[in-house]
Amino acid sequence: QVHLRESGGGSVQPGGSLRLTCEVFGAIGGGNWMAWFRQTPGKEREWVAVKANGASLDRVNLFAKDRFAISQGHRDTLYLQMNNLKPEDTAVYYCAAQDIFSVKWDRSEGYDIWGQGTQVTVSS
Repeated sequence: QVHLRESGGGSVQPGGSLRLTCEVFGAIGGGNWMAWFRQTPGKEREWVAVKANGASLDRVNLFAKDRFAISQGHRDTLYLQMNNLKPEDTAVYYCAAQDIFSVKWDRSEGYDIWGQGTQVTVSS
C-alpha cells in the first residue's frame, strides 16, 4: 500500500516562497499521474500542478503559471516550488497519486492515494 507524506507548508508574507515536498512510501506505476491539489474551506479541491510519474510531462494550472513549478526527485519524491505567493494561495495543499491510471488528471476523483495535507498561509 502506497503512502504519501507532505511537508514544507507554513506561513509567509506576500511575495514569499515555499517548497512543498511529498515523500512516497511504496511504488507508483510509471506514467501514472502525481499531483498537488489545494483546498480552502467550503470549496472543492482544485488541481495546482500535475506530473506523470517518471516522465517529463507536467502541467501547471493557469493561476500558478510562472509562479509555481512541479518537479520530481529521488524515489519519486514530488516537489512544488511556489514563488511570489499571494494571499489567495492560502489553502491546505495535498499531494495525490494514482494507484490505477486515470485520464482525470485534473480532478480529485482521478486520484486514489492522498497525503494528509499541509497548510500554506500567505498573509502580511
